[in-house]
Amino acid sequence: MTEQKLQQLLQDMTLEEKVNQMLQLAGGFFTGDMMAMGPMAEKGFTQENVAQAGSVLGALGAEKLKKIQQDFMEKHPHKIPLLFMLDVINGLKTIYPIPLGQGATFEPELAERCAQMAAKESAVSGLHVTFSPMVDLVRDARWGRVMESTGEDPYLNSLFAGAMVKGYQGEDLQEPYRIAACVKHFAGYGAPTAGRDYNTVELSRHTLKEFYLPAYKAGIDAGAALVMTSFNTIDGVPATGNKWLMRKVLREEMGFDGVLISDWAAIEEIIYHGYCADRKEAAVRAAQAGVDIDMMTGIYSEHLCKLVREGEVPEALVDEAVYRILELKNKLGLFENPCKDADEEKEKAVILCKEHRALAREAARKSFVLLKNEEVLPLQKGRKTAFIGPYVDNRNMIGSWSIVGETKDVTTLKEAVLERPEGEHALFAAGCPVLGGDLKLEGFSESMEEQYSDEECAAMLEEAVKKAAEADMVVLALGEHRLQSGEATSNANIQIPQVQMELLERVCAVNDRVAVVLFSGRPLDIRAISARAQAVLQVWLPGTEGARAILDVLSGDYAPSGKLPMSFPYCVGQVPVHYNEYSTGRPHVEGKDKDRFRSKYLDIPNEPLYPFGYGLSYTRFAISPAEIDKETMTGAESLHVSVKVKNVGDAAGTETVQLYLHDIAASVVRPVKELKGFRKVTLAPGEEETVTFEIREEMLRFLTENDRWESEAGEFEAFVGADSSTVNCVKFRLDAPKDGGLG
Repeated sequence: MTEQKLQQLLQDMTLEEKVNQMLQLAGGFFTGDMMAMGPMAEKGFTQENVAQAGSVLGALGAEKLKKIQQDFMEKHPHKIPLLFMLDVINGLKTIYPIPLGQGATFEPELAERCAQMAAKESAVSGLHVTFSPMVDLVRDARWGRVMESTGEDPYLNSLFAGAMVKGYQGEDLQEPYRIAACVKHFAGYGAPTAGRDYNTVELSRHTLKEFYLPAYKAGIDAGAALVMTSFNTIDGVPATGNKWLMRKVLREEMGFDGVLISDWAAIEEIIYHGYCADRKEAAVRAAQAGVDIDMMTGIYSEHLCKLVREGEVPEALVDEAVYRILELKNKLGLFENPCKDADEEKEKAVILCKEHRALAREAARKSFVLLKNEEVLPLQKGRKTAFIGPYVDNRNMIGSWSIVGETKDVTTLKEAVLERPEGEHALFAAGCPVLGGDLKLEGFSESMEEQYSDEECAAMLEEAVKKAAEADMVVLALGEHRLQSGEATSNANIQIPQVQMELLERVCAVNDRVAVVLFSGRPLDIRAISARAQAVLQVWLPGTEGARAILDVLSGDYAPSGKLPMSFPYCVGQVPVHYNEYSTGRPHVEGKDKDRFRSKYLDIPNEPLYPFGYGLSYTRFAISPAEIDKETMTGAESLHVSVKVKNVGDAAGTETVQLYLHDIAASVVRPVKELKGFRKVTLAPGEEETVTFEIREEMLRFLTENDRWESEAGEFEAFVGADSSTVNCVKFRLDAPKDGGLG
């Protein structure tokens, strides 16, 4: 449809039709599954609202969505198609690693391919929009939704944000198998006070702009069609009603011209924040802030028409919102092809196809991070290995936000072992349930783990200890339950369940060759695990093909290459913890622990147990002292920092060489290090390669005291190494800074 016809359509619509375009309803309203149609009026919905709604969430399936679309359009006065939306976070039916695991690959191109795969499965199933990527910067492992982010670093998050948007959307939304991406949650949702979900956010505007906003901007620059508001406050104002945040920052400064959608009932929640007195005022505030779609509250449909007619809300605000919604439908080609790619036959052929499973397996094995290895991995062929733990025969490894993924499609670790020659010499035992009797997950409708009596648990433990004693080697598959991380799963205790810790102690007492395979959706406090086990392989929640990928790595068919996208704390008392912190006026100095008057803990180290960027391989790499081609650069020039990377072990492997910069003195205090580049190199034993990074003036820009993105003349340090703790450093000077524009 041409722009002229789209404008004419808008002019022809009644006010009621326009306001209803701003309403999003759950699929049950269209399938009859919700005879919650009874309390419909309580939510502010009427039958007319449903008959003219603009979008649907939570419905899936080509046949079902085609029927909903066809029935809906037959009755709609202007034959305007619905938009179908769903949370497709790390795959639709073929599940790849949780986003935090994808961040560990340090390979945005791989995430783009995974998003493209998810888009294809979604499109043939009738979907038009995914509520992904979540690009919130995360620094506090207590917050369960860290699993949906790619980590604690603005640069890395930005690369993944752009890659995922491109993967979903391609170059043109009308192309086959493309869906619209929704960047979320705008803004600062990843920094809830005390790590408690839905809590207030206390960030200075400087911190918000410099560290938290860049990844959203990267997703928008990549062309994201939608942005979702967040539940939290910014400067004491709920984001969903925050005119400065949405109009000034998002629209004006970032240049976003797409659809802004609330999170679930977020418009209503600004009342509970104490920002609005009632639903009518909430409608005014959200409309003024520029929120185009009200997800599941009925506040717009209940109040906006009256507010417009009474002059409290200009109709122009409604028109601009509705035009953006119509424009998105037009970009997807829905006016000409309302069902787009929905196709029952393609759905059967595409979903969980061989090609998609292969990509999920590749993504999983590249996401694993080897945290420790005292020469017990890879497994030695022909030796008797006991696979013990609650994750050995468990299909629950797809992540809590894999909402339409099915565990029946997941291969267990036991099944994967038995597919391989290693199965001939393998022993298996659960040892314990995932959760002990002391741990209950409340509020989840999903059936929980099978319950065991004390006697059954004791028998499971004794069987595991017996098999561990018989074996040459133990692979201990442990971790948090997949429902212990995700939305509304904040935890003050970020250790694995106590019942599993008891299993670890008992197994390590009878076998001194124990490798832990650790499943989790967040960084955990693993001091005890790291101290007791000889190897620790972090596998996150790896998805449909996770088990086979784990065996690829354990067997040595694939060498681990992942790097931590988020620091693993020494203990929960450190969090929020991140590598790119500011120095202080009294920084802790190595070797001066007796100097009391320093910024340090008395009872634990300042440093995390495992820092950002950390990860081992099955070989060792030597990185030479950094060299620089010149010591001074101007704004028009660049310089180059180089290191030689050599494989000094006896196996092939991949190292991710990382570049960090530090502005020594500036108008605003700068982080001690900031990731600015990385490069993966794969080397055979004895092979050496030179890795060179270009440093350009724009890499030195930051939000200065003038609230501008600009560089400042002065001294800098460039660090090159295998993780964020590197001290391999050269210095250089910038002589001619540049102004990059307002912050």
